Amino acid sequence: MARRSSQFSLLSMALILSGSLLLAACSPQDDAESRPRPALVVKPQPVQSRFAVFPGEVHARTESALSFRVGGKLATRHVDMGDRVVKGQVLAELDPDDLKLQAGSARAQLAAAEADLALARNERDRHKSLLDRQLISESLFDARESQFQAALARREQAKAQVDVAQNQASYAKLRADRDGVIAQRNAEAGQVVAAGQPVFVLAADGEREISISLPEFGIDNYKVGQPVLISLWSKPDQRIAGRLHELSPAADAGARTYAARVEIEGDSSGIELGQSARAIFALNGAQALAVPLPAVTADAGRHYVWVVNPDTSTVHRREVQISAFLDEQVPVTSGIEAGDWVVAAGVHLLQEGQPVRPVDYDNRPLQADPSADAPAG
Repeated sequence: MARRSSQFSLLSMALILSGSLLLAACSPQDDAESRPRPALVVKPQPVQSRFAVFPGEVHARTESALSFRVGGKLATRHVDMGDRVVKGQVLAELDPDDLKLQAGSARAQLAAAEADLALARNERDRHKSLLDRQLISESLFDARESQFQAALARREQAKAQVDVAQNQASYAKLRADRDGVIAQRNAEAGQVVAAGQPVFVLAADGEREISISLPEFGIDNYKVGQPVLISLWSKPDQRIAGRLHELSPAADAGARTYAARVEIEGDSSGIELGQSARAIFALNGAQALAVPLPAVTADAGRHYVWVVNPDTSTVHRREVQISAFLDEQVPVTSGIEAGDWVVAAGVHLLQEGQPVRPVDYDNRPLQADPSADAPAG
């Protein structure tokens, strides 16, 4: 009996000892989880002059859609996309057979109308002589005069139809209306095209523009006539002066961007069509504050930052209004103050009211007093 009591005592001590070890093993982990999470924070910096950069493509100032004035089968195409053409050069031709038949039909109708006119003139003259001798009534002569006037009108109509048919025969050749480069080709030989259907797009020689798309947010920052700097991807070290020439009044339904054109001021020689370019806008915004890109989050179309309460060392999500993104920063137009501490990294791990240990870029803790001169990184 004493032996069984001794075994029970040893078992109890083992259980107590294992429980103590488990508690000892768990305590450091629990303490680590209860400690505030380090949070890298910065103060917003004022943005006196910020820049917005948008990619674009070089286009001609004038681009004409060239089309035939009559419909028909495209028989021959003389140029291709990228070819340089001069004013009056034949670009394409329609099958002229149908147009020739129409012109022949119009000439035949003119000949018939002239024959009818000659007959009506003879009848009028004969009845005029009979009226002079008082052999017929004036009403009968008036009828012949009306027939003559009607035949004369039909002859004029037939002449006009001949002129139209001859013009249409000349329309079978599509010519360039100015010097330039074929930017697009929309039809091929053998295809039947309608009157007015674009066959080529001609980019005229002369002034060049940069086609860009401006974002929906901050669109009020861009006005027609605003100066712009242009940078070509082929010449990144050069800056070309330009200005905002056109701005669409409505946003694209799919992309939610506004189409815009930047005019290149001065000599545009050496700037080829289709080259990639960047339009650089200098936006004055002395009232704006900038925070690092990772500091801003988005939810349901709204933008937020996490701000540290210096008294409680807890974080709180705050909605902000932003402007066009910069290379490494986001201008914030409203929602934060210059003295706020904003979490600059790891914002996706934060929760509302979570305690944190704010540190700067050198991992140094910040002072709780917001008026203290603590480094901001």
